[in-house]
Amino acid sequence: MALINSRTSNKPLAPISQRARDTSPHTLGQNSTQRVMALVIMTTVPALVAQTIFFGWGTLINVIWCSLIAMGCEALVMTLRKRPVSFYLKDCSALVTGLLLGLALPPFAPFWLSLVAVSFAMIIAKHLYGGLGQNPFNPAMVGYVLVLISFPQEMTSWLPPLGVEGYNNSLSNALFTIFPFGQGIEVDAISTATVLDVMRENKSLTMDELWAANPVFDGFAGRGWMWVNLAYLAGGVFLIWRKVFTWHAPVGMLAAIAVMAFLFWGGTGSDSHGSPVFHLLSGATMLGAFFIITDPVSGATSNRGRLIFGAGVGIMVYVIRAWGGYPDGVAFATLLMNMAAPTIDYYTQPRTYGHSKANKGLPGKD
Repeated sequence: MALINSRTSNKPLAPISQRARDTSPHTLGQNSTQRVMALVIMTTVPALVAQTIFFGWGTLINVIWCSLIAMGCEALVMTLRKRPVSFYLKDCSALVTGLLLGLALPPFAPFWLSLVAVSFAMIIAKHLYGGLGQNPFNPAMVGYVLVLISFPQEMTSWLPPLGVEGYNNSLSNALFTIFPFGQGIEVDAISTATVLDVMRENKSLTMDELWAANPVFDGFAGRGWMWVNLAYLAGGVFLIWRKVFTWHAPVGMLAAIAVMAFLFWGGTGSDSHGSPVFHLLSGATMLGAFFIITDPVSGATSNRGRLIFGAGVGIMVYVIRAWGGYPDGVAFATLLMNMAAPTIDYYTQPRTYGHSKANKGLPGKD
């Protein structure tokens, strides 16, 4: 006969929900999808302000336009799937996808290009796989790569940064250029190469000569780019502090870029690919490190896996920048590592409760 504790045998059992809460190892977290997405949106504001100051009102217009498209696509798909539209719009995941694409696209990208990028990201890269939590690839980067490959001219047309001849921070000019339904300045008339593009195309000038000959070069990483990247860095550190994601993937990516840049720096001659500081503070480095590769769905899940995932992205970003056909490689590198994420997870499984060793994913191992 089973022994019964006389002190507790006459007490009624607690409700199932209460017992579930009181039984370890279950815990209730404070983060919800909506709260996490709201924090991500909030921490991009400093970088959005910096990009708007240095590259014109087009960045802000792009963010608003892309966000509206993303939410419209989300509502359309949820309606077709007979799901509660308001419930899925309130989690702000669609808003974040639109925001990231708006920040990544050139400031004066035409409205139809943004429409193509965001629609493809939401409908194909996200909902075709089942929606939030099911997508194997980062939706924003899928949309970005699609338009980068399909419309290279429009995707490489950037406004000259603040302080350079041709800079026009007029709101009306930005509106008429993005939405050409009236008189405005053509993008080709004011476009300029980014610092990464100038660096990649350089074949004869030393670094000192390159800095002196090109007005877009200023400071450590090009006019405006250093401050934009520092703004993303500040936002990313805040998110780590709030435990929205861990430090492993961003540190892995930034460390890999720094090491690769140091190894293949080349000094100050014409064969130089730029210093580690240049690569860390130019292009989409910090945006990618803290707001792209930290996607919990398409990235690795274990801490060791995140380090490997981030390092892989960093290595490929540098390889594409230095020897590839595109000035920046954050989007391509992210998608390539998205494909490798399941394999990385398989071989970096953490030790589970009740086991003395971690499952390495090797055949014949428990």
